Amino acid sequence: MGARVTDQDGAGAGPRYLPIAEHGLIGDLRSVALVGTDGTIDWYCCPAFDAPSVFAAILDAERGGCFELAASVPARTKQFYFPDTNVLITRFFTEDGVGEVQDFMPVAGGDVEVERHRLIRRVVCVRGSIPFRTRVAPRFAYGTRPHAVRVEGDVAVFATDGLSLALTATVPLEPWGQDVRADFKLSEGESAVFALDQVGGDVQPRRCAKVEAEEHFNRTVTYWRRWLSASKYRGRWREMVHRSALTLKLLTYAPSGAIVAAPTTSLPEQLGGERNWDYRYVWVRDAAFCVYALLRLGFSDEAEAFMKFVTRHISPGDGRPSGPLQIMYGIDGRTDLTETVLDHLEGHQGSAPVRVGNAAADQLQLDIYGALIDSIYLYDKWAKPISSDQWDDVCALVDWVCAHWDQPDEGIWETRGGRKNFLYSRLMCWVAIERAIRMANRRGLPADLPRWRESRDTIYRRIMTRGWSESRQAFVEHEDGDVLDAAVLMMPLSKFIAPTDPKWLSTLDALTSELVSDSLVYRYDPAASPDGLRGDEGTFSICSFWYVEAMVHAGRVDEARLAFEKMLTYANHLGLYAEEISHTGEQQGNFPQAFTHLALISAAFNLDKALG
Repeated sequence: MGARVTDQDGAGAGPRYLPIAEHGLIGDLRSVALVGTDGTIDWYCCPAFDAPSVFAAILDAERGGCFELAASVPARTKQFYFPDTNVLITRFFTEDGVGEVQDFMPVAGGDVEVERHRLIRRVVCVRGSIPFRTRVAPRFAYGTRPHAVRVEGDVAVFATDGLSLALTATVPLEPWGQDVRADFKLSEGESAVFALDQVGGDVQPRRCAKVEAEEHFNRTVTYWRRWLSASKYRGRWREMVHRSALTLKLLTYAPSGAIVAAPTTSLPEQLGGERNWDYRYVWVRDAAFCVYALLRLGFSDEAEAFMKFVTRHISPGDGRPSGPLQIMYGIDGRTDLTETVLDHLEGHQGSAPVRVGNAAADQLQLDIYGALIDSIYLYDKWAKPISSDQWDDVCALVDWVCAHWDQPDEGIWETRGGRKNFLYSRLMCWVAIERAIRMANRRGLPADLPRWRESRDTIYRRIMTRGWSESRQAFVEHEDGDVLDAAVLMMPLSKFIAPTDPKWLSTLDALTSELVSDSLVYRYDPAASPDGLRGDEGTFSICSFWYVEAMVHAGRVDEARLAFEKMLTYANHLGLYAEEISHTGEQQGNFPQAFTHLALISAAFNLDKALG
């Protein structure tokens, strides 16, 4: 079935993997599933983003587990979203007809049971007649935990310690070892429904009849369309911007207001390399930038939910070596994200290691203070004024930044090659203090303004002297060095430097000649700036959109538009992006990546404004 066959020489080299980009995303604001263009779900964690996987064939085609559902005769496929929704359709074109699988996860709320995590797959024969086949093969706890399976007619229950899933179907199911399978044929106008529910406690297996599936489908479509209708974006790239917004919304965890960096772990930044990380957590930086992008479009509820997450879980002054903020948190606000390697999984296309947890949680990254306080500033300005308690927290953070900005850290790219005096970290410390001063002045809030202003100005002078390289005629990655880094693209975007300042234009030219490849931008050169890891990486998609924005502000609008339009052609068939783009144009890294989609929204917004 599609990607799940042996190599063409018939030598039985084992299952192939679909490329990362050959997937779509569905979700219910608690977890997501990745659905391949061949109709197979090969990533799903239940009941939450960071729970152990149930289907993880994307990380190990043999041991990971999957939910196959496809035409059982040769077919061409096409995958698309039902317009303005996160309902995914995979269409099968065969010699005898056309059929489609409609995949979605009902969003809790209203009259949908909150505790029932449900994944619905509805198969419809549109024309002619088509035979279909399904195989449901869960592998609990990343494939480490055995399970029992019990089948009674059209209901199958997969049970393991601590988690049970019930599969209900409108066609008969048959046990097949640890798995369940079904073969069935549909004629024009006929449909079949498969529903996978987390069961246990008060939630019992419940059949999902065709009528109920239709109701769920309509309700889910209505939910997404109603949500998207609040968007204020009316620009030229509406489809891409709205797909990015829908994707960011899928990466929010409704119970806590958390926003994850990506819903996957260990998808490789380079095939065969070791740059594989778990991104199913709340990076303060990424989430804060998300808030900015969503506020831009008029979605203030998500911003408010994240502000509540920050207030509830991020308390300044608990005296950790990494400062009052940890760089990332669990979706429930937990701080222990111990990193372990799952040696039994071979990794995507053999790219081990597969990691769970993230050791970078203990790093010092000073830039997060600027990202967070900037998002609070924008929320206070565009959504609603922050409370007195929140202002006290901001003051505590700014006081800490004034006392600690002048120290080396691991930086935005989480290098594992030792701490340095990164320019970007200094820049965002300046942003933290500068935005807090603006808030205090605008609202007349109490603050130690003389101290704040002195620190802000000292950082400014320090960047302008020691962050500038005479020999390169550019602002550089770290103090007293001469290595370039795409993170400095944020200098004009954060209003630190005028976008037409001669020093900035010279920096933009240097970045263009050294880190830009046909409008795609590398974040840095690992050969020139060792990061403690083996291997190369692709161009970094957030940097490509930052580059567009920097050129817009510099008045190079035609070049910016060309770079933006080129970048759009690297999205997958659904408009989704992973973290990086490889030398051969493939999507690499965890998928889809919040960072990339929020930067797309910002670049489109600013480019539209410049084009008038």
